[in-house]
Amino acid sequence: MKLKIAVLSGDGIGPEIMQQALSVMNAVAQKFNHEFEYEEAICGAHAIDAVGDPYPEATHQTCMRADAVLFAAVGDLRFDNDPTAKVRPEQGLLAMRKKLGLFANIRPVATFPCLLHKSPLKDELLRGADFVVIRELTGGMYFGEKYQDNDRAYDTDIYTRPEIERILRVAFEMARRRRKHLTVVDKANVLASSRLWRQIAREMEPQYSDVTTDYMFIDNASMRVLTEPRFFDVIVTENTFGDILTDETSCITGSMGLQPSASLGEHTPLFEPVHGSWPQAAGQNLANPLAQILSAAMLLEHFSLNAEGALIRQAVNASLDANVRTPEIQAEGLPHYGTREVGAWITEYIRKSELE
Repeated sequence: MKLKIAVLSGDGIGPEIMQQALSVMNAVAQKFNHEFEYEEAICGAHAIDAVGDPYPEATHQTCMRADAVLFAAVGDLRFDNDPTAKVRPEQGLLAMRKKLGLFANIRPVATFPCLLHKSPLKDELLRGADFVVIRELTGGMYFGEKYQDNDRAYDTDIYTRPEIERILRVAFEMARRRRKHLTVVDKANVLASSRLWRQIAREMEPQYSDVTTDYMFIDNASMRVLTEPRFFDVIVTENTFGDILTDETSCITGSMGLQPSASLGEHTPLFEPVHGSWPQAAGQNLANPLAQILSAAMLLEHFSLNAEGALIRQAVNASLDANVRTPEIQAEGLPHYGTREVGAWITEYIRKSELE
């Protein structure tokens, strides 16, 4: 297969982890006789410095020409520490989602048996946890009308029926392919937008009679993903709640450096790790590349290259079992490996593997 992939490395640790993901992709392409063509483009703080726009039109056109986007992270301390900044790296990410119509963010959450000890949660709660959070990406407070002066500010949490129906349809369909259990997370006891979510979900339930659907307030859900993670199969929720909830699930995997994601919608699909740019670690060979590498696996599986994605996952699991790990997930007393060393180990594993 031939795929054209837009590569957006972004800021901070982004270029380092992206380099390892592309090395893995190239090993897969050679192993399975595929052709992956990469076109790099700028975004985030790097793009602000270069052209004054965190998501330039040239970058958007690169993404539109591609079959898929492989993205790393944006963010820079210069902007984090300046509340008066009018242009911010994160605005580029929001603009990219909006212009590409990426309304469905899919974040799998699963445990790695050899890393259960890295979670602050008890082993007996975690073992066997395996669920997916589907977060609506292009509506809600992040995109609603905003206002701020010295004494007053507001963000408007607005959703329309078509926006809610399309994300719920993705969630119901995914639940149907998995264990047929969907949890709709909202705050319908307080928020009008949540009441519309719940109303529409109930209207759609009869279309998916084979799926068990339940409803949970976000405060309860935030607690139960940590105390009963095995309860969940597919969770669907709005933009802000999903942002917070999916960061919380890093307590289940043991590190945000292990969580990939996909964003799907109207145009080019995008694949990215859920962690940020960690600018303090840039260039220090400390960052965990596994979420970026697993995002590449999700990219391949999106195009039904399932054996290829499975081989990447096998290589990642093998690296963890062999204790080839970056510092934040390494077992006590064992040597630490850097970003480059972990990526090189996984790449070599793929090159040496025998296809069945």
